[in-house]
Amino acid sequence: MDTKVVKFGGSSLADAGQFKKVADIVLADPARRFVVASAPGKRFSGDIKVTDMLYGCYDLAVKGESFDKEFAAIEERFDGIISELGIDLSLETEFANIKNAFAHRAGRDYAASRGEYLNSIVLAKYLGYDFVDPAGYIRFDEKGSFDLETTRSLLLLSTPLSPVSTAQCPTTPSRPSPEAAPMLQVLSLQMLSTLFFMRTGLT
Repeated sequence: MDTKVVKFGGSSLADAGQFKKVADIVLADPARRFVVASAPGKRFSGDIKVTDMLYGCYDLAVKGESFDKEFAAIEERFDGIISELGIDLSLETEFANIKNAFAHRAGRDYAASRGEYLNSIVLAKYLGYDFVDPAGYIRFDEKGSFDLETTRSLLLLSTPLSPVSTAQCPTTPSRPSPEAAPMLQVLSLQMLSTLFFMRTGLT
């Protein structure tokens, strides 16, 4: 069976309604076994992308200023999507970890990547897919070049993460059951440090 990697941009995952459209697209084709999600984009003219909201919080943190109010707006954005999708999921731990990392100046690249990270957790839960954080698998050599062999080895040795049930996703069609297969090296290297993807049907 063919395997497809699909990526959805911020406008495609801006709110719960868009999530449902994405789920319909992904689950309509059993070959779509890898999904890459962007951070929530603008929902309407004048709206703010979550990535820009994260940048704003991080810039305040670097200045030593409070960003609690600004970060609360980010939490509200994700919690709203989760609530409207009707899934049983809490991002409280992730939110706390991100705020702590901002306070310790983890870097703007880290800040930008958190929107994709959080959105991928939500989308994986909604689809009934396994969430995979590339930070635990993608490796580079001492020269900064992508280390395909080490990355491939880590992926092949791994086990599925955070299995969830489609019973918690009542508005989407049944999840396809693709045959077990090793992780393909069809990884998007563009923006590799900030892309997060989901894996399905792997053992």
